[in-house]
Amino acid sequence: MTDKNQNTELYIDEFDYQLPDEKIAKYPLNERDGSKLLVYRKGNITESVFRNVVDFLPENSLLVYNNTRVIQARMFFRKPTGALIEIFCLEPHEPTDYTLSLGAVSCCEWKCMVGNLKKWKEGTLDKEIKIGQKCCNLKASVVGKEENTCFIRFEWDNDSIHFAEILETSGELPIPPYLNRKTEQSDLLNYQTVYAKIEGSVAAPTAGLHFTSSVLNSLQKKNISTCELTLHVGAGTFQPIKLRDVNQHHMHEEVISVNRETLKQIQQNISHIIAVGTTSVRTLESLFYIGSVMIPNMKLNDAIRLPQWLPYETNTDLTPEQAIDNIINYLDEKKTDILHAGTSIMIRPGYEFRIVNGIVTNFHQPRSTLLLLVSAFVNGNWKTIYEYALRNNFRFLSYGDSSLLLRD
Repeated sequence: MTDKNQNTELYIDEFDYQLPDEKIAKYPLNERDGSKLLVYRKGNITESVFRNVVDFLPENSLLVYNNTRVIQARMFFRKPTGALIEIFCLEPHEPTDYTLSLGAVSCCEWKCMVGNLKKWKEGTLDKEIKIGQKCCNLKASVVGKEENTCFIRFEWDNDSIHFAEILETSGELPIPPYLNRKTEQSDLLNYQTVYAKIEGSVAAPTAGLHFTSSVLNSLQKKNISTCELTLHVGAGTFQPIKLRDVNQHHMHEEVISVNRETLKQIQQNISHIIAVGTTSVRTLESLFYIGSVMIPNMKLNDAIRLPQWLPYETNTDLTPEQAIDNIINYLDEKKTDILHAGTSIMIRPGYEFRIVNGIVTNFHQPRSTLLLLVSAFVNGNWKTIYEYALRNNFRFLSYGDSSLLLRD
């Protein structure tokens, strides 16, 4: 196995480039599948439009989507003094399960970032909320702190209202900060993939924004299979690496869910996996280490939380098929059909890909973990790809154009 020691020197300055503001797509195209598509294969670059992506996919490909749905996670409260407090819900704390927390009917706690926290030193915030013919008084209080986040307890006085309804009614969709604009009504539709189902993300898996019903139909006609998994994207996806040494960067944990049927599809198509987005990449590669290293060395009821550097610290002779088999056997023992786990995996140059053979992805920020992942996948040739995209007027970041990166 390749030496992947994370202590190998790697500096973020090597993953920097000049991104002019005019290259950042502030809004999507009117037709999602009309975006430009860069195709990288064996060192060669060609370009097309996304609606033709099926023409570049290898035969028998299995496209793996992230079906997470972005929640309207940003809420605003006004104090009696007039100070505006922003509460940005990152992930559920009590209960920790997304479905249970979003379905709560009287109270729940979330890990949050709080804007203007210095103006909220004590006390409870509250606001009246009307949802159709129903209404409630929503209260928010700080019950704990952790580094630059707070644990916020939300309480409301109408048990016919779910927390998901509160967010949908009074929350704001958290579009990326680098767009430098406020959320608009059009973002409610544009910043969701057409196959978004499972609520929980605070950012969209943006590679999926290029897909339309027409593109999905074209895949079926070419007998290209698809399947879905879930990774709830956290706010850490926007965070650039601030430390010079990449190995000192702390990767945020995100929650993944993969059902038995998807695991079987992946296992049966292991040499033909195309991940739609970096979130799907992280989930798929996490599956290998969960199945090959973690499950064989843990008790049945232990929580599965994949550490950031485990892939670089562990040698295993198991094949991807065997790793997936271990997960399926684990589900049998647990008498469940869905794997739930947390992953902090960091994919950086030196990483050995075990499951993913191709990636559909956008063009990412300088000095970001996403750019590190791309570099790892294309064996360090990211500059060639990005310089081509800049020269040829590709649009960058969340609402920008896309690329198809193939290893074979």
